[in-house]
Amino acid sequence: MTDASTAAPNTNAPNSRHARRQRPDLAEQLQQLKTGASADAGAGAQAPTAQQQQDQRPPRERKPRPQGQGQQPRQQQQARKPQAQAAQQQPQRTPRKVNPVLERLFELYPQLFGARFVPLKLGVYEELIARHPDDFKAEDLKIAMGQHARSTRYLEAVAAGLARHDLDGNALDPVAPEHVHHAILELHRRRMHRNPGEDLRPQLVARIAKAIEASGLDREAYAVLVRSRDANNNAVVDEALAELAQQAAKREALLRAFEASGRTEQEFAEMYGMKPGEVARTLQHARAERQAPAVAAAIAEPAAPVEPTEPAAD
Repeated sequence: MTDASTAAPNTNAPNSRHARRQRPDLAEQLQQLKTGASADAGAGAQAPTAQQQQDQRPPRERKPRPQGQGQQPRQQQQARKPQAQAAQQQPQRTPRKVNPVLERLFELYPQLFGARFVPLKLGVYEELIARHPDDFKAEDLKIAMGQHARSTRYLEAVAAGLARHDLDGNALDPVAPEHVHHAILELHRRRMHRNPGEDLRPQLVARIAKAIEASGLDREAYAVLVRSRDANNNAVVDEALAELAQQAAKREALLRAFEASGRTEQEFAEMYGMKPGEVARTLQHARAERQAPAVAAAIAEPAAPVEPTEPAAD
């Protein structure tokens, strides 16, 4: 009895041998793997991909952005939001309404109540009532004229010493020196209120000094006219008077030097390095100041009585 394994014929033997012939040898497989690896390495070394190039670049250093450029810090933006909201919520100022009486005065007298203000004659209120009884009520006109006289533009016209005008636009007498003085003080007070902390006293002293000279009064008479109970205002007047006295002393000294030089005004100006026109004006001013006391004394001193003379004998 034979074994089944040996007795049965192996019909798959030829196919097995054929399969072994097609399978590559182990040495060939190793050779193929080495050849493929070297080829891949050479191709990668010659042409690196864009991704590999980007990965090989060193990272950029980010410089800190200074404040104030570009986007602002979040804290500053958040801090400004409440301010912007508050500005939007704050009510806007409504324009100030003009008194209708003043509008009517502008229509009737544009040369007096228009773009340019001029001092008005005393008693103009009564004249307006008499001319326009149907246009104005007495009380309404009084309020409107008070607003006009207290306006800064009108005070500037008075402080400049312009002449007063009637309703027909005719220039009359100039504003009285005391009215000019009080207008200057009021304008100074308003400027101090608008510019707190700014020293405006030198400007006030200089303006009052010019007003004293323009008044035509001597310094003592002006001081008596404008003095009040306000010690500060009186001190400003004293400073202006002292400044004028110092300027007058300089003009007198220049006049004496000119008289002693024996030169003409042109030669005197060249000698002192001054402009001829300035020298002429200064000398003329000094001569007028020198003659003023003599004229005042002559006016104040009564004329001597003339004794009657006997008729001449025939």
